[in-house]
Amino acid sequence: MDPITGAVEHIGWLAVHINANDIATFGVEPAFFLSCILLPKKVNKKIVKKISVQMDKAAKELKIAIIGGHCEVTPGLSAPLVIGCAIGITEKGKYVTAGGAKPGDKLILTKTVGIEGTAILAMEKEKLLKEKLDPKIVDNAKNFYEKISVVKEAVIAFNTGSVNAMHDPTEGGLAGGIHEMADASNLGVKVYEEKIPVAKETLEICNFFEIDPLQLISSGALLIASQQGSTEKILQKLRKHGIKARIIGEFLDSPSKRVLIRKDGKEINLVRPESDHLWKALTKINDNSFTY
Repeated sequence: MDPITGAVEHIGWLAVHINANDIATFGVEPAFFLSCILLPKKVNKKIVKKISVQMDKAAKELKIAIIGGHCEVTPGLSAPLVIGCAIGITEKGKYVTAGGAKPGDKLILTKTVGIEGTAILAMEKEKLLKEKLDPKIVDNAKNFYEKISVVKEAVIAFNTGSVNAMHDPTEGGLAGGIHEMADASNLGVKVYEEKIPVAKETLEICNFFEIDPLQLISSGALLIASQQGSTEKILQKLRKHGIKARIIGEFLDSPSKRVLIRKDGKEINLVRPESDHLWKALTKINDNSFTY
């Protein structure tokens, strides 16, 4: 169950995909979806239809049945809020969690970091960004919404039989997601900066807002703990289905050792985000402290 709070334009579509991702990281295909739609006072009825149509489209893409929900006007809201709940069914024990990683497991990342955050900022702050960046960069970034789902890659990876744990790095970005996975597994982790894929669109937008792409909400990417000796099998399966993936690090015995190896070889502690940098970017604009 997850709320969608930072994106208005695609809120219904995201509600389905983000919650479906949570089921898929168990290695299970999502089957059902429910929603609770909370709306500001004096909202236009067209918004309800727009959100519902988006949810219907996303559910059909994933072959999920929408089996119920609720909608109301809620005092105090300035924008729509959609809370979604996805459900999957599997046999007992035939799934993984974020807490199953083992020492020596390789850490695989699919796609790139900051996918959802890049799309949200490009959509919500399109005019501002196009004044300062190449408009093509911004248009490409808006299309990052199409990369949000990890259902396909999660199920493919799980079906290799060589996955110990999976997790989708949402709020707090890649850095937050890695810490959550290591926390759940009671392990340490070593990550290599030069191996972390960052799309050009993400890099330029993050540089503009002065935020860290590793701390930007990253729905659409998937973290996989691969059993020793089986990593290449997983990578080959993913690439066969057109999914980019690479090894970005490995899990360590000591839970206290969480490090990032910089491109210059310097070892630093892996940052644990206090909050997602999406909010840092939006707050800078809204409180007028952002200069450009």
